[in-house]
Amino acid sequence: MNRLVLATRNDHKLREIAAILAAVRAPVELVGLAAFPGAPDVEETGATLEENALLKARAAAEFTALAAAADDTGLFVDALGGEPGVRSARYAGDDCVYEKNNRKLLAALAGLPPERRGAHFECVLALAAPGRPPLFFKGVLPGRIIDAPRGTGGFGYDPLFVPEGMDATLAELSPEAKNAVSHRCIAFRRLGEFLKSTGRAR
Repeated sequence: MNRLVLATRNDHKLREIAAILAAVRAPVELVGLAAFPGAPDVEETGATLEENALLKARAAAEFTALAAAADDTGLFVDALGGEPGVRSARYAGDDCVYEKNNRKLLAALAGLPPERRGAHFECVLALAAPGRPPLFFKGVLPGRIIDAPRGTGGFGYDPLFVPEGMDATLAELSPEAKNAVSHRCIAFRRLGEFLKSTGRAR
């Protein structure tokens, strides 16, 4: 079985993605950066989700000489011209916390009716392998931004985001229910189907 490096040191994320790939029977053994002492941390300096994902995946592939995957995610709000977008994690400043990002977003949308609060989460996943051109897989979750946070689960903008066709925010869903619809799950499921169809990660 091929090894596939996931460019993260987050064990929870590693287990979550491994479960997604296992569910579609992707023929890979997923390993995180913690298995490779000295692997570099990569600053997300790209202008797009694609660029940031590729920066991380390519650095991991070059360091490990294995195929590597990395993702970047953003929240795109229609009324704000797509902001915060690629700067979602740093919307209220480079050293901000989730609550500050949420407060800034609510202030920017203050007074807007529900029909003008459309938004979507987007996850772009890059797959890089030595000697091969990169591949990209995307997951999109449409929905809307409510006017006050609800729920205690999830992270980031989850308490403000209601997926299309639902009444609950992502923060009110169980982890299993969230993962079933999430943009990240969609992107990694597509990667898994690709790996299954080709029988390899590189």
